[in-house]
Amino acid sequence: MMQEEALGWVIRTRDPDFVDWEALTLWLEGDPARADVYDALMAADTELDNIIPPEPVGMPVAANDPGEPQRRTWRWIGGGAIAAALVAAISVGMMTRADIYTVSTRPGETQTIALEDGTRIDVNGSTTLRLDRNDTRFAALDSGEAAFTVRHDEANPFRVTVGDAVFEDAGTVFNIVHTSDATRIGVSEGKVIYNPEAQAISLPAGRALTDDAQGLRVMDVAPAAVASWRQGRLVYANAAVGEISEDIGRSLGVRLTATPGARAMRFTGTIRLEKDQARFFAGAAPLMGLRAIRTGDGWMLKEGNGPQS
Repeated sequence: MMQEEALGWVIRTRDPDFVDWEALTLWLEGDPARADVYDALMAADTELDNIIPPEPVGMPVAANDPGEPQRRTWRWIGGGAIAAALVAAISVGMMTRADIYTVSTRPGETQTIALEDGTRIDVNGSTTLRLDRNDTRFAALDSGEAAFTVRHDEANPFRVTVGDAVFEDAGTVFNIVHTSDATRIGVSEGKVIYNPEAQAISLPAGRALTDDAQGLRVMDVAPAAVASWRQGRLVYANAAVGEISEDIGRSLGVRLTATPGARAMRFTGTIRLEKDQARFFAGAAPLMGLRAIRTGDGWMLKEGNGPQS
C-alpha cells in the first residue's frame, strides 16, 4: 500500500543517520500521488512520537556476520514491532480522513456489506468496522466479529488490520473476532497471511490463529465451523466458556456473564442460536454442563447442571 510505503520513508528519514535521499527522491518521482501521501504523513509527524519508543534500542550484529562486532542504534526492534507501529500510525491518520467511514452494529444486529470489488463482509453484532471509500481492498476491524468473502487479486491483496496485526487474503473466506482480550481468525477457503511483512504465518483453509494472553497459537479448525454464526449456530472444539459467552452475547444481543469457574470450563459441540433467551439458555447451558440464571437485564452462567432460572 502506498500509505505504508510513505510511512516507512517518514520513519527512515527521522533517523539522524539517514543518507539515502536519492532513493527517496526516486520513490517520490515514481508516482505523483506519493508526494501528497508522504507530505500528509510528515505533517502528522507529531502523532508518531506517541508510537515510536522514546529511547533508542541497541541491536547487536549477528556473531556470524563478517567484520568486527558492532552495535547500531535503531528506533525499532524486529519485523513484528515495525508492522505493529505501521498499523498503529496508519490507524491514527485514518481517524480524521473524510474517505474513511465506520460501520457499527448493535448487540444482536447483523449487517452485510457488498464492496464494489466483489468482496462481501458479514458483520455480526457489537461490531465496529472501518472501511475506505477510495480503497475497497482495505478494512479495519476495531472490535467485534466479521466474516470476509474476498475476491482475490494477487496484484492488490485485500488487507484487514486488527489492532497491531495485519491479515492479508490469498483468495479467501475467513472470520475474525477481535475483543479486548484476544484476536481469533478461522479460514474456511483459500488462505490468509498473518502479518505478511513480519511473521508471515500462512493460514490455509482449515487452520485458525489465536492471539491472546497466552501468546500466538495456530491450530486446526473445521471449515464448516468458520463464521457458523451466519447459519444460526456456534461450533466449538475445546473452547473456553469465557470465549463462548462473549460469542453468545454478541450474536444474541444479551448481556451474559459467567462465574470464574464457569469461564474456565471448556466445551466441544454445536450451540444453536435462538432469539428467545429463556428457551436458548434452557438448551444451551445444560449442553455446556452449566446453569443459566437471570440477573436483572442479563444472564449468568454458573457451574453445575440444574434448573435454569
